[in-house]
Amino acid sequence: MNKLLMVTTVPSTLRSFLLPFAAHFRSQGWQVDAMACGVSAAAECQAGFDRVWEVQWSRNPLDPRNLLAAPQIIRELVSREQYQIVHVHTPVAAFVTRYALKDIRHHLETSVIYTAHGFHFHPGGNSVKNAVFLNLEKLAGNWTDYLVTINYQDKQAAIAHRLLPPDRCRYMPGIGVDLGYYNREAVPDAAVTQVRKELGIEPDSQLLLSVAEFTPRKRHVDAIAAFAKLARSDVHLAFAGSGPLMDSMQQLADRLGVADRIHFLGNRQDIPVLMKAASANILVSEQEGLPRSILESLALGTPTIGTKIRGTQDLLLDGCGLLVDVGNVDGLAAAMTWVLDRPEEAAKMSKLGSKRISTYNLDAIVRLHEQLYAEAVKEGIGNRE
Repeated sequence: MNKLLMVTTVPSTLRSFLLPFAAHFRSQGWQVDAMACGVSAAAECQAGFDRVWEVQWSRNPLDPRNLLAAPQIIRELVSREQYQIVHVHTPVAAFVTRYALKDIRHHLETSVIYTAHGFHFHPGGNSVKNAVFLNLEKLAGNWTDYLVTINYQDKQAAIAHRLLPPDRCRYMPGIGVDLGYYNREAVPDAAVTQVRKELGIEPDSQLLLSVAEFTPRKRHVDAIAAFAKLARSDVHLAFAGSGPLMDSMQQLADRLGVADRIHFLGNRQDIPVLMKAASANILVSEQEGLPRSILESLALGTPTIGTKIRGTQDLLLDGCGLLVDVGNVDGLAAAMTWVLDRPEEAAKMSKLGSKRISTYNLDAIVRLHEQLYAEAVKEGIGNRE
């Protein structure tokens, strides 16, 4: 039996991105286990994987505690279970796991695959941080057998900086979006009516939506400031997501006098309904890999506004969405106004986006993983020097 271990820093990554892959490979006879901090309390992960394993680490990539206890736990687990493939995701989990296995993976014939969901060094980033993270990726590249990048800029960076030999680098267009689930026709109109009623939105009012965790890099502050500039009582803004900055963003909305028209929804399970109800989906991050919320809005035919950063540009260039500079509040307010006031043109734009999304179909990404895993298992670390 082939055995696969998926490793992420926190279980939300497993839930949001990797459960379909686990289901597929389990259906093919693989044993698929998962490791993350807090995973034993995540019911969906317990159901979606054969076994789940706890590990303690911090989400801060530079926290020295990450290299204390976790590496020994990982080494013992992988040595005992004899996984053919260890597939790591997210910066902390990826670095620590590769460090833990660097001296034993050849002996165990375990292939270590790293999917970079957006390198932490990137154009526009702080030069010191960029240098630190680039050098960490170069170091960890020595302990990696295959590197998967999910946007074109990261693909080019991996080759330019020689993180791995070119034949060990793979490009995959994202982590996949389920086009059956994120399908406008599959969302009942009654559900849209109900969610608008829940939010207290009148029939002649419009809704803008942003789906993102409340962390600094998502720049909710720009979305709120731009919304306040609209000064329109017939428009509402909803945020789906949670995180450490949620309280401060609620306070900002109150200070700017728009708290009565901004809705902080927390984590939601009805994203397709919210996106169908919205006139536009907005993501104004300063850093992304390949943003899932934009993939989802394109699949649902919802007009999309994003920032001119890697990943987001891959999805919205060529008229598939509106792009603004990071931090350009006036430009963002203008983009919001354009979508709200030109529904026919916005609908044409969203149709272009819907055509592009077929490339990112979950089924196609699963097949790419099948090919990569088959290569890794066949070759085996023990046969590769």
